[in-house]
Amino acid sequence: MSDALRVHRGLTIPARDLRWSAVRASGPGGQNVNKVATKVELRFDLAGSRALDEETRARLRALAGSRVGAGGELIVSSQRTRQRERNLVDAREKLRALILRALERPQPRRATRPTTSSRERRLEGKRRRAAVKRGRRGGDF
Repeated sequence: MSDALRVHRGLTIPARDLRWSAVRASGPGGQNVNKVATKVELRFDLAGSRALDEETRARLRALAGSRVGAGGELIVSSQRTRQRERNLVDAREKLRALILRALERPQPRRATRPTTSSRERRLEGKRRRAAVKRGRRGGDF
């Protein structure tokens, strides 16, 4: 199932950018856990892929964090089930969700200033607190 990954209507990751391999899982498996390789590692060639623009690629690299190797390869793994095929589908879905998150451009932050009334409330609160502390001071005996 090394087909192209359809992220959404306008974006498809070509099959040449995706590789997967099966390794031994550490989770459920019963007697098969030491015999059958059911964990799936899906590798996406992030550095060499032309499907994503540079801005999206940078956001994806930041979102993926330590899952991006030194060679620029994004590794997504799945060992949720005991079946290799279902783990492959799950890993592809994880990669798809990660790419969808990277496609969202963050809203630019607009600098705002506190209103005059909020500034006055803050200062009034500070004055009230200072008065309470002044009242706690001991006098000279």
